[in-house]
Amino acid sequence: MIPVYTLTLAPSLDSATVTPQIYPEGKLRCTAPVFEPGGGGINVARAITHLGGNATALYPAGGATGEHLTSLLQEENVTVDALVTHDWTRQNLHVHVETSGEQYRFVMPGAHLKQEEFRQLQEKVLALESGALLVISGSLPPGVSLDDFTHLIKRAQEHGLRCIIDSSGEALNAALETGGIELVKPNQKELAALVGRDLNQPDDVRRAAQELVNSGKAKRVVVSLGPQGALGVDETDCVQVVPPPVKSQSTVGAGDSMVGAMTLKLAQNATLLDMVRYGVAAGSAATLNQGTRLCSHENTEKIYQYLQS
Repeated sequence: MIPVYTLTLAPSLDSATVTPQIYPEGKLRCTAPVFEPGGGGINVARAITHLGGNATALYPAGGATGEHLTSLLQEENVTVDALVTHDWTRQNLHVHVETSGEQYRFVMPGAHLKQEEFRQLQEKVLALESGALLVISGSLPPGVSLDDFTHLIKRAQEHGLRCIIDSSGEALNAALETGGIELVKPNQKELAALVGRDLNQPDDVRRAAQELVNSGKAKRVVVSLGPQGALGVDETDCVQVVPPPVKSQSTVGAGDSMVGAMTLKLAQNATLLDMVRYGVAAGSAATLNQGTRLCSHENTEKIYQYLQS
């Protein structure tokens, strides 16, 4: 299998809790928090590990929260390569309200990354073996500019790394401008922003995805379509995979699970159809869980087998 690495510039220590109801000013009694690693690339590495693959997570880790994050990853048998940084790793909060079923996600800004720290992370990337897959996922932290981000991607590609990008907004657009991205997974709204027009019909989505491929910006584009599954496009194929109806508990972690599953299949040189099927299966499996939990191997395989039948 092709080696897989993930880079998370703004990791987090995520805590999840449950409270009967939410109202202003009063004390909200909550259950004991459950702590989990967080951040796009970190979750991708976790998902790959959950699915029986191997991935090394590269990320900055600062303070006691950073140490806690690393220990949680090691407990999950995720291979880690953490850079100790000055600022403490951020801590996010996810609250599930019992009476309403509502979920509240309190997301803090990423820890500030100094230029020297960013340079050291870049050196870790450029020390990886040529031909490996590098998943760069998540938001940019304070201290890292778009120019820093695109320079990192260009250097990685020049080194022979095959880059997968899962980001949004300006960061996603800037990454695609570097060209030759191995895989991107925008949702329909993000894809519309990338091509600069509304995408109201299914054919509009397909044509927009093909534009990104034909322009050389990305080799594969997989558009997540929520309950409608995903549309995958590469140079020769276009496929759509619709998941079975499942009782969704939470959409948190579905996107990262999907990217992890697709990356794992890409590392195994699978076809576009097989890659999208496994991605949809893992994304659907993640929605079966409450809170911030990712896909399980068992549920992913069950849904994957269903999609193959």
